[in-house]
Amino acid sequence: MESLDVGRPTGETLAYDAATSEQAISLSLADDVPPSTVPGYLILQRIGAGKFGSVWLAREQNTGKHVAIKFYSQRRGVDWALLGREVEKLAVLYTSRNIVGLIAVGWEHDPPYYVMEYLENGSLAQRLAPGPLPVSEAVRIGKRVAQALVHAHGSGILHCDIKPANVLLDQDYEPRLCDFGQSRLAEERSHSLGTLFYMAPEQADLHAVPDTRWDVYALGALLYHMLVGEPPFRTDAHETALRNAGGLQERIDLYRQFVTESPRPLKHRRVPGVDPALADIIDRCLAIDPARRLPNPQTVLDRLNARERQRARRPLIVTGLILPLLLVLSVLPFALDALRDAVTTSRSNLVSRALESDALSATLLAGSLQRELDDRLNELLAIADDDAVREAITAEAQRPLSERQQLFTLLDRKKRQVEQRRAELGRSIDASWFLQDAQGYQRWRAPLSDTIDQAFACRDYFHGQGSTVSDSTEEGHLSGDCRGMSPIQKPHVAAPYSSQTSHQWKIALSVPVFDRAEGGGEPREVIGVLARSLNLSALLDDYQEHLSGEAGTSVGRQLALVDGRSGVVLAHPWLTEEHLKTVERLDQELRLDPALAQRLVQLIGGGETPADQLDRTDRYRDPVASLAPVEFGGEWLAAFAPIGRTGWIAVVQERRDPVLAPVEHLRERLVSSAVWGIVMVCGVVGGCWWLIVGLLSDRKPIWLRMLSRRTAVATPTLSEAGGRGSESA
Repeated sequence: MESLDVGRPTGETLAYDAATSEQAISLSLADDVPPSTVPGYLILQRIGAGKFGSVWLAREQNTGKHVAIKFYSQRRGVDWALLGREVEKLAVLYTSRNIVGLIAVGWEHDPPYYVMEYLENGSLAQRLAPGPLPVSEAVRIGKRVAQALVHAHGSGILHCDIKPANVLLDQDYEPRLCDFGQSRLAEERSHSLGTLFYMAPEQADLHAVPDTRWDVYALGALLYHMLVGEPPFRTDAHETALRNAGGLQERIDLYRQFVTESPRPLKHRRVPGVDPALADIIDRCLAIDPARRLPNPQTVLDRLNARERQRARRPLIVTGLILPLLLVLSVLPFALDALRDAVTTSRSNLVSRALESDALSATLLAGSLQRELDDRLNELLAIADDDAVREAITAEAQRPLSERQQLFTLLDRKKRQVEQRRAELGRSIDASWFLQDAQGYQRWRAPLSDTIDQAFACRDYFHGQGSTVSDSTEEGHLSGDCRGMSPIQKPHVAAPYSSQTSHQWKIALSVPVFDRAEGGGEPREVIGVLARSLNLSALLDDYQEHLSGEAGTSVGRQLALVDGRSGVVLAHPWLTEEHLKTVERLDQELRLDPALAQRLVQLIGGGETPADQLDRTDRYRDPVASLAPVEFGGEWLAAFAPIGRTGWIAVVQERRDPVLAPVEHLRERLVSSAVWGIVMVCGVVGGCWWLIVGLLSDRKPIWLRMLSRRTAVATPTLSEAGGRGSESA
């Protein structure tokens, strides 16, 4: 009993009767237990099932090679003569590389079986399930199938059922033709029904005689399916009508009617990459009239090979255009290299000059900041050296707060005098002033706060050890860690600290206040420490406008301060009190790149590396970019200079892009000129090639034919000229 496959992507098969359908259902629900064992093979798993049995994956025990074993376990209705002939045909065709090979047969076994090659990449139907194939892949597979058919037809065997499910793919995705169950010998007269939408219309006849052109039609349908994604003539309406047909005869009559009366399939001609030659081959294969169809697979294969040869000649046709262009454009790499070298050199020169200027500015800034610190320390020293201040400290420092009026009045007046003088010079003022006694208790502060009479001996500005030992106190008294801390003996710049209220980095400048020996001799001991605190950002305010050129713009320079020992950013134009309200830990968020921070450590400590290799960079990433990417993102040019012995680094930075803008403008103009030059050269060469090809071509272009006709009309022949001369005479 035979069946018709409607060619659906799912591989659905329409059975002729209910018994066959029930048999297939029971087989699909069977347990995965092999029907039997085969000597020399280890059966692994079931990989398919049909109405006559099942197919199993097995491994040959001697070689380890995988094979497919087909068991005929459903004997009811099996025509053993036909199955035997299928095996015989496979045995005849075993030498073909494009046909699945037969390895062994066990007809005497219970149940009977035969062993075939196992192709692990499945069938072409599975490959086509996601959609059509590329044109080159479809043609490659079509040629291999044609070669298999040529071999089969040469052996006197017609396949009669070419379809994607009967084309398997090996490990290299090479197609192998299989399933010769519907095949016929060339001299046989018995009919053979193929698969709907792959079957030639004349094959859909129970009295048809097998013909080589049946396989040609199926090969054309296979090529069409691979290019379009579905076989020709298959539509939802056709499938529904076929499915609702009452019997086999009605079904094949409907199919023949659909194929012969439907419009010619043209979808393959709209597939990108399908040239007219390939489309014509498919059309000739799918011709409804067998007399107009290509006669055999060998003709199809010859035409596919001829198409490939024609496509291979195409490069020769355009060589006349490409070769001159290659010769003309051979100088392009040299021109591009010269352009690249000019742009690179100009960019390097601009960056070097900009960095040199930035380095000079950074050095000037560092010197100015050091002088500013010295000036503020000198102002403190002048006050600390005032005898009236010594006397007030000696007399009132240990008294209760209400009895220190003379000390407060004197120090407040000194502070106002300093601030007035600084205001006249346009310089920034301090955040606070304060006085500690010799034990570290704060005895005066301006502006006044609740820190009066608190112990601060742990602070760096008091003991000068480079860091704060502890901030803990016990009810206003010194903690255990701070008892015995000695006051500074010389002017001191304390280590920066982060303000708990504004989050800005601050420093304190402090000087010792000595008592004076009797008779005006040298000081004997420290009676107090006079200090002033200021925001580090205030140090930059006095120099930002002078050095930045266009302060606040994207092309102007920006100034910053960095702790050269830790890489922490201490002062920056963005670090205003308003912005810092959103920052929790400045010392963690704003740090230089570790590699750059290491360079700055070397810059402070000195060494064998030249300073000009440490004090500048053309790829600076501003740490503030993590908080303000729009204003400070991207790459900058930056130069660095140490500020005395403070361990701080003055930073002068400017955006890289504006510095390189002239070079980029020059590069764009050069590239534009080069492009237009290339276009003009290509136009001239193309025009000359077009003219020469037109003159040498057997079929002249229309413009040349029109020009020839006009020339013929304008220039009379010799006989015509003679005739007109006689008439005149």
